[in-house]
Amino acid sequence: MTAFAFLTATEIMFGRGQAAQAAPRIRALGTAVFLLHGQPGRADWLAHALAEQGCNVTRFVVSGEPDVAMITAATDAAKTAQVVVALGGGAVIDAGKAVAAMVPAIRPLMDHLEVIGKSLPLDHPPLPFVALPTTAGTGAEVTRNAVIGSPEHGRKVSLRDKRMLPTLAIIDPALTDNTPKNITLASGLDAITQAIEPYISTRSNRLTDALCRDAIPQGLQALRRLMVNEDAAARDDMAWVSLCGGLALANAGLGVVHGLAGPLGGLIAAPHGAICGTLLPHGLALNAARATNPARIDQVIKWIAEAFETTPENALTALTVWSRRHGLPTLSQMGFTQAHLHQAAAAAASSSSMQANPAQLSAQDLLSLMAAA
Repeated sequence: MTAFAFLTATEIMFGRGQAAQAAPRIRALGTAVFLLHGQPGRADWLAHALAEQGCNVTRFVVSGEPDVAMITAATDAAKTAQVVVALGGGAVIDAGKAVAAMVPAIRPLMDHLEVIGKSLPLDHPPLPFVALPTTAGTGAEVTRNAVIGSPEHGRKVSLRDKRMLPTLAIIDPALTDNTPKNITLASGLDAITQAIEPYISTRSNRLTDALCRDAIPQGLQALRRLMVNEDAAARDDMAWVSLCGGLALANAGLGVVHGLAGPLGGLIAAPHGAICGTLLPHGLALNAARATNPARIDQVIKWIAEAFETTPENALTALTVWSRRHGLPTLSQMGFTQAHLHQAAAAAASSSSMQANPAQLSAQDLLSLMAAA
């Protein structure tokens, strides 16, 4: 049996109604609270609940995917914080993890960033950090990195440290209810991708396998239901799939889809989940053709075939057609040009996600994959 260590948040709370316990649990970690959120109105309930607990709350709006300038500004605003809280999607949670890490830090952010920086470990432990996801997508509430853009470099890279794992992750599926269809689709495909890539990864292990084997077919079925009607049970399932994907990727790595999605997302402001969803069927097809042992990839394709009631031979086409019918754009529709694709293929070589991909892929392979998407 292969030995492995499993890393995750210190404590995970999952289930409808769990968000009601957020304020007292946060209060136990500190009274000076720095609250990051997306849409201002959606955070009012938590800010009020924290105030009733006697907390002094400073709020910070994360208006888009985090970049170096945003994290620097938020870190400056959080200097007196005792605890950092993020209520929102993956971008908000990544921003929160980065701020919690950088408030105690002596060195500047660039010293700790991968690829474009010095990749230095944190010089001090992060502040306590609490994550409450409002989308079922990234699983960022249980991972040890924050993805940060650098427009200057045209890249998205990670700030990464084992100590960045959240102190508390509260996953309440009710916070995802009535998410707009386009966000549900993109974030849901990201969640499914983040269960698929660890399952076929060269670093997979028994625990990540146990998470992914149930999550992949469950996520496919739940996302199909959500494209037809609002469905509380399907929201619950997708929140669970997103959590499983986050746990799995943090402990088994990712693959070519995320290896390309990071560089592509650094080139233009396209939604990460939409990029992943568009690349997914083509990444699976390429890996199936190039992998020495494609048995796990074949199993994933069978799960897709079952979800879409078709044959394995038609499964990836069925996924692509279904995604397009529900509004998922192609890479060109997102604004990517041939020049962007060449830049992404070159940058993917240094992506940490590519290190666990089940097949060795050339730059031409990557270009062909993106052209198909």
